[in-house]
Amino acid sequence: MSTLNQSTKKLTAVRGMGAALIAFGGWIVLYLVFGAIDPHIFTAGNMLNLLRSMAKYLLVGVGQSVILITGNIDLSIGSVVAMSSMISATMMCRGVPIPVAILVALVCCMMIGLINGVLVGKFKLPPFIATLGTMFCARGVAYMVNGNRNTDAISTGIGKEAGESFQNFFYYGKTLGVYNAFWIALLIFVVVFFIMNKTRTGRHIYAIGSNVEAAKLSGVNVFATITKTYLISAFCAFVVGLILCAQASMGNMEAGNVYEMYGVAAGVIGGISPLGGSGLLLGTFAGAGVWQTLENGLGIIGAPVGLQRIVIGIIVTGAVLIDVVFRQGLGTKKAKK
Repeated sequence: MSTLNQSTKKLTAVRGMGAALIAFGGWIVLYLVFGAIDPHIFTAGNMLNLLRSMAKYLLVGVGQSVILITGNIDLSIGSVVAMSSMISATMMCRGVPIPVAILVALVCCMMIGLINGVLVGKFKLPPFIATLGTMFCARGVAYMVNGNRNTDAISTGIGKEAGESFQNFFYYGKTLGVYNAFWIALLIFVVVFFIMNKTRTGRHIYAIGSNVEAAKLSGVNVFATITKTYLISAFCAFVVGLILCAQASMGNMEAGNVYEMYGVAAGVIGGISPLGGSGLLLGTFAGAGVWQTLENGLGIIGAPVGLQRIVIGIIVTGAVLIDVVFRQGLGTKKAKK
């Protein structure tokens, strides 16, 4: 028993682990509550659909969380999602091979991430302003790429068989009984989790969020590190764009609308501090699950969309409020000492 207690103490002593465990506990409770209201939620089919739908929230959550840990924010995520969807779908509709269409969309999305990194990391623009500008630019590209209209079905250009292969790979297909969309999101999550917890880049990201001036004095390349976080965010948004394109079999100019806020919600619910310097991506995983379970459960019980947004908004605001109060409490205690 003592060994178990020691292991538990070590686990909870990890910075941000407590908030992550609370988020996981809340996810389980929330799922059980909705299941008690409607047992259909416990069916295998609904669970699999929940995981597949959760994939997009997990990806934007990972991208946004990495940036939040530095004390910054990325408002361009949703527009990059749309740009990815529209560029790849438009090219496929015109007969461009799938790998080429995906590569072109990737390069364009990563350019937005690079621009964000330069504006925030090099020129010290406030991240809200810098990414607000790229948000409008990326959405503009999404509108212009196909002449201000959504695309036709991608199969019209690359053929039915190729179109179905693309859709199955990114959304409808299954591996080991679970939809590929979730496996893709999980793989990216694991890679970024490793970067954040086992590499020098991850340590630098946390250092910048804790105290950027101290990080500079410690030899951290702030510009390079911040740029890396925005590139990670852009890559995650790019993949979400492909998932949405595969889901609809077409490009939608409004794809990814307000997804930047979904990313903030997933991170904050999971214990990522919007003030920077603390939080674990493990919590973001739980936060994405909470978000999707709320959306899924409220939809199943017939709650209006407006009520869904209100409930989620209250939860996000409450999570940030708790973080701010907790930090102020710690600051007061340190001052007294």
